[in-house]
Amino acid sequence: MPRTSYPRDRFDDLPDADRVGAHRAENPRLRGWVVLLWAALATIVLIAVGIFGTLLASGRIELFPTPEPTVAPTAEITPVVDTSYQVVILNATPEQGLATQMKDVVVAAGWSDGSVLPSDASAEDFPETTVYYLAPEDQAAAAGLADVIGGARVEQSEVYQPASPDTKQLTVVIGLDRTAAGQTPTPTP
Repeated sequence: MPRTSYPRDRFDDLPDADRVGAHRAENPRLRGWVVLLWAALATIVLIAVGIFGTLLASGRIELFPTPEPTVAPTAEITPVVDTSYQVVILNATPEQGLATQMKDVVVAAGWSDGSVLPSDASAEDFPETTVYYLAPEDQAAAAGLADVIGGARVEQSEVYQPASPDTKQLTVVIGLDRTAAGQTPTPTP
């Protein structure tokens, strides 16, 4: 193969130097403790990321938890015995005569005989005696009636509405807790 000759240029005239490959720098020597420090730091970071990832994957922590709703404190209702209400008493037990007995208790507490209506309910397995009221402003009167009959649960419901919208009505549904089978016997000393 023929050898070609190129014209001389400035790179051909280099000063004499005893360094060969001067553009390559020597590797700096790292001290052993610096390498150990970086390795320890990398190990700690990897372990922390692994623990966090495991907890996140198992559901033990949430990145963006949903806030728990706070329950507003319920206002304490003072029971009021208000004899202006019409009282409907429904016996929802298989035991006969409980509605009439409860009517006598309510009439003795001040209600007129014509404003207390005893009747039988369509079911005979109602678990707990409950006084139902329609509007929130009737709650105090319902609590007062519950105290008059010897304690009962008080609940707002639209199921037992009065015949006319102008009538104020409370409805007592007698439950199995008022029957002989539903009451627990009192221990004798």
